[in-house]
Amino acid sequence: MPGYREKRRLQVFTGLLCAVVVLIVVRLAQLMVFNPDRAAEPALSLPTVERGPILDRNGKVLAISTRLASVSAWMPNVTRPEETARLLAGVLSIPEDALLQRLRSSRGFVYLARKVTPTESRGVERLIEEGKVPGIDLVPEYGRNYPEQSLASHVLGYVGVDNIGLEGVEYSFNNVLSPPAVSLERGRRELYGNQVFLTLDINVQYFIESIAARALADNRADRVYILVMEARSGEILAYCALPSFDPNNYSRFEGDALQNAPLVRAYEPGSVFKIFSISSLLELGGIDAAEEFFCDGVYQMPLPNRQSIQIRDLTSHGRVNAQKILQLSCNVGAAKASETVRAEPFHQMLVSFGFGRPTDLPLPGESAGILAPPGRWSARSKPTIAFGQEISVSTVQMLQAATVLANAGTLLKPQIVKRIVSPEGEVIREYGREPLREVLSPEVARAVLDMMETATEPAGTARRGQVPGVRVSAKTGTAQVRDPATGTYSTTHFVASYLGIFPTDEPRLIVYVVIDRPRGDSHFGSQVAAPVFREVVEQLVEYQGISRREQGPIEHPGQVQIELPRTLGEPLRPGTAMPDLLGMAKRQLLPLLREGDIEVRLVGEGYVVAQDPAPGRPLSAGMTVTLRLE
Repeated sequence: MPGYREKRRLQVFTGLLCAVVVLIVVRLAQLMVFNPDRAAEPALSLPTVERGPILDRNGKVLAISTRLASVSAWMPNVTRPEETARLLAGVLSIPEDALLQRLRSSRGFVYLARKVTPTESRGVERLIEEGKVPGIDLVPEYGRNYPEQSLASHVLGYVGVDNIGLEGVEYSFNNVLSPPAVSLERGRRELYGNQVFLTLDINVQYFIESIAARALADNRADRVYILVMEARSGEILAYCALPSFDPNNYSRFEGDALQNAPLVRAYEPGSVFKIFSISSLLELGGIDAAEEFFCDGVYQMPLPNRQSIQIRDLTSHGRVNAQKILQLSCNVGAAKASETVRAEPFHQMLVSFGFGRPTDLPLPGESAGILAPPGRWSARSKPTIAFGQEISVSTVQMLQAATVLANAGTLLKPQIVKRIVSPEGEVIREYGREPLREVLSPEVARAVLDMMETATEPAGTARRGQVPGVRVSAKTGTAQVRDPATGTYSTTHFVASYLGIFPTDEPRLIVYVVIDRPRGDSHFGSQVAAPVFREVVEQLVEYQGISRREQGPIEHPGQVQIELPRTLGEPLRPGTAMPDLLGMAKRQLLPLLREGDIEVRLVGEGYVVAQDPAPGRPLSAGMTVTLRLE
């Protein structure tokens, strides 16, 4: 009886299906007819969210939400798509065929244009009121406006069309600026986000970016970064990276303009790194302030395979101690000093400065830089790292490391957000000075600051950054960049830099200037980055009211005696010792150019910054003496 069984199963299935349908109908009737009071229960809703503003430390608005409208369509009510597309095209900046395609390809709800201008919104509203575009509606939304345009754009970031942060503070503090848009509160149609106050001072940011723009153009460089930090708090007052972008129209920019390079790009710092390596060697006790090393222009380390490592300086510097290594930027001296300590403690000191790990600045994409563990170091790694090669850093890492010298040996965490405030004005969170660890003893930190100050004296490499009446501790850097195609250092791509802390006696500000690939008359940090630093400091001194050293009244008996500049009375002679000519002006060297048994070559203009042979070396007939001037 197979036919009877199949018929019986069909009857059972049909009966069960009818029972289920009856149960659903009964339950629906119970909810809608017999229990109408359930409609009074609160319903889940998605209110409109107004994103909170971003402001500078003084309350200047840098990002704010503006009410805009989006044009939507409910397709079941769009009875004349061709006519609707034609009328909307006359109001919106969208072609008629694109609108028609969108209408024809949709079945339910669809956005035709997001966050249109107020003029476009009024045009669509008139069409709706006149009944010409059935099924079309205006949906209220919030757009984002950046009134200062590209100013501090890499810190601010930007938001997408759905009011979600995609970069910068907009991304990192997205849930603070725009709280979750879910509400069970009846009648609540809007939510307001919190306010984020930055540590930036928009006035400082403005003149820093103006200076950076001139430096970018004058040096025909790829990029320029300038960061300014309060030395005692770690708060960043200005954060400039050029090229930049306008977050109001971020989609029109790409590549370097959108990249937050001071945070995400790592590079070899060059000689500016010597302040941290020398500090480490002093703290470890490998050297003391008085210990000297002889620089004849070349550092050589013999290897077991009978080969040797060679590190060259621009010139010979003679006998150098820690102060001279920083003042003259002596690579050979730094390399020889590094021999006094083992690799492991030297590496640990650099890690304590913050290298090889992120600073945790609350911005996305931060690079940790590159600091290989000692187990992966080669025979030349320690002396090479000592003068800023074989290590990669970010600009923010260098700024953070400088806080150690400005705070008696204590490392501070860099700050970019000052406080978060509720829509009602209540302070939700305050960010303040955050010491991380003690890296140096106060004595070593003070000593290195004083050594750095000598670099701004006439014989120092940082002298072009000196500001009249202001004590500045500084160090320059000129780093070669590796060519990825050859794996060797480029002969045309350099990173010029200048790191300064001032005033030396009571540090208030830290300024770091980086010029990537300068293509002007020079690529040296002492020549291209130093003048930029000086211009920045001149502006900061005036704006912050930093007092300059007063000269005081001069008392004299009514006569002024003028001391003539020191000169050399006769040419250099064989059999005598090479004199110390560092810091002497070109006009003072003219007697050396007289005919004699020793040829003197002058390279450059200005003051002597390097000499070969070094002071104290014996002179012989036929020798050539080279003096480099800047």
